Amino acid sequence: MKDKIHPPYYKAKVRCACGEEFEVGSTKKEIRVEICSKCHPFFTGQQKLVDTAGRVEKFRRKYGFLEGEKK
Repeated sequence: MKDKIHPPYYKAKVRCACGEEFEVGSTKKEIRVEICSKCHPFFTGQQKLVDTAGRVEKFRRKYGFLEGEKK
């Protein structure tokens, strides 16, 4: 590696909106995120459907999905 061309490398502290903190390697000293692996629906298994103006209901009516029914 050439001298004096690379940015400094730090052990950065990552802070999530849920309160979780962990360390990673980065060129920044501190990183703030909205979603981490502790609160993301993919990792927790709790999926949240955000219904904007009835889009979920419209989809279910269009394709015949009823509450509790899986196809």
